[in-house]
Amino acid sequence: MKTFLLYGSYGYTGKLIAALAVQKGLKPVLAGRNEKKLRAQAESLNLEYRVFSLDDTPALYSALEAVEGVLHCAGPFVHTFRRMAEACLVMRRHYVDISGEIAGFEALAQLDDDAKRAGIMLLPGAGFDVVPTDCLAMHLKKRLLSATHLRLYIRGVRGGVSRGTARSAIENMHRGGMIRRDKELVQVPAAWKVLEVDFGHGLVKVVSIGWGDVSTAYYSTGIPNIQTYMAFPPFAIRLLRALRTFGPLLYTRPSKGLLKQALYLIRSGPTEEQRRNGFSLIVGEAFNDDGLSVSSKLKTPEGYSLTATATVEIMERILSGDLRLGFQTPSLAYGSELVLGFEGVERVDL
Repeated sequence: MKTFLLYGSYGYTGKLIAALAVQKGLKPVLAGRNEKKLRAQAESLNLEYRVFSLDDTPALYSALEAVEGVLHCAGPFVHTFRRMAEACLVMRRHYVDISGEIAGFEALAQLDDDAKRAGIMLLPGAGFDVVPTDCLAMHLKKRLLSATHLRLYIRGVRGGVSRGTARSAIENMHRGGMIRRDKELVQVPAAWKVLEVDFGHGLVKVVSIGWGDVSTAYYSTGIPNIQTYMAFPPFAIRLLRALRTFGPLLYTRPSKGLLKQALYLIRSGPTEEQRRNGFSLIVGEAFNDDGLSVSSKLKTPEGYSLTATATVEIMERILSGDLRLGFQTPSLAYGSELVLGFEGVERVDL
């Protein structure tokens, strides 16, 4: 039976993915560094497991030898994606991850030719960041082929954040914001711009963030100017603005370490009830230099639930041979309608 390696399987998101994969009849090989957690998870799901660090190259190669590809879920990805992706190139195994980090997307895009020569697909961002937004970006591009500007606005409702997501945010906090301007990535200050957007029930404040689509939507659509925004409460926007002044005090390695340790004092990720009742709204607009514009809206299940659904679907497709070689975004590999195949997803053109 064809299978895949699920590295970082005992993290919050990895657990959701592993459980759903088994529900769907798949038998992923669980992997990570913590033998105690892996053994308990593997026994509960009746799965095989491998214990190794990404620094252990022989063990990593051995694990990859027995699978068709890897679903990489161990962040912060800025520290882990390259070792896994390069191992996949050597072993000729497909690479998928759930990262939302722009630096990783850009680095993997540069490996496009290497991946094609190796006969593999590199598909980062296979979770909530960036599957729904990427599919929406491609849909908007189809509606306005001459689009030169793209804006994506994201709002989570009744959800939560896992410790892994928070750790990645802390690790990347010094990078500030990011936009794409005239095809080039441009760094901007935290909370660079605040706008008001109607998600369907009145205007809501959104703040500019460096969401993954600043990178990936350019490869998907060719649109040269891209901005991404997230809805935050006013106090969070004020905090982001304060980072412009006080941020450097938090960007040191000791400060980041303390912040990461503090995460263990809080619950990791949304509860099952929050995942069941939560949802996300995404509004996208594309416009051209002549003033023509189009906009569309997506409603999706809660982000972590969608990540599990999307990644398992993508790994199923890979195992069946449905893939494109080289660096891919979700919509390049599987089309703008990919997200519409998931239960609870609705799209409307505004």
